[in-house]
Amino acid sequence: MTSINIEQVTDIHHWSDKTFSFKTTRKFLNEFNNGEFAMIGIEHEGKKLMRAYSFVSANYEDHLEFLSIKLKDGLLTSKLQKIKVGDEILVRDKSTGTLIIDDLLPGRNLYLISTGTGLAPFMSIIKDPKTYERFDKVVLTHTVQYPEELAYRSDLESFNVKWEKVTQGRFIYFNTLTKAQWPREGRITNWIKNEELYSEIGCEGVDAKLDRFMVCGSTGLNTDLIEYFESIGMQQGNSKTPGEFVVEKAIVRR
Repeated sequence: MTSINIEQVTDIHHWSDKTFSFKTTRKFLNEFNNGEFAMIGIEHEGKKLMRAYSFVSANYEDHLEFLSIKLKDGLLTSKLQKIKVGDEILVRDKSTGTLIIDDLLPGRNLYLISTGTGLAPFMSIIKDPKTYERFDKVVLTHTVQYPEELAYRSDLESFNVKWEKVTQGRFIYFNTLTKAQWPREGRITNWIKNEELYSEIGCEGVDAKLDRFMVCGSTGLNTDLIEYFESIGMQQGNSKTPGEFVVEKAIVRR
């Protein structure tokens, strides 16, 4: 039986009018796998409002961190976006998810494909030394509508410097915008299907037998990429049978 931990908010960052992130203390004892999520929330009018949130923080860090959207009519997010330092956050002491590197076959390059707050689980994965032990290069893509929605952009652009002992310079960050002028515009699915992504970042074209993908984003993104990966001979992995790609379906909107 799981329990609920009470954590205190220690830091808040509003990235845009659509997204914000926050850090909390870590009394949470669960040794989660990087890439997983837990049920978190707040107590409001005597009720516990809980939703699934991926961990931005790595499993070895001494705090918890989460990335959230802002929804005016969201049962939880309409209230969660108003939290202040010192407020209490409920975290259920259980984690799960499908974005686990153990569910992938060994390979050459690992591509982490995200849209919006789908970035969150990959923030923990790119801080995991095991990720770089298994793959030659780790490529994180993030697609949003406007520049201000590129959460953690500055951190990701300098990630190889700050996390040099972990990445050994083998991390690549790639972003695209869909509704604003930008050096790289358009849906990430087009960049992948047209193979423009690989030439842009200096990697060889995708090889279904060598490259591995993790996907976290909208239902449309998930569906498009599942169809594409299967069309080139890739199999979706799970905890029983590792494959060439995995997709998080549990977290889309809250």
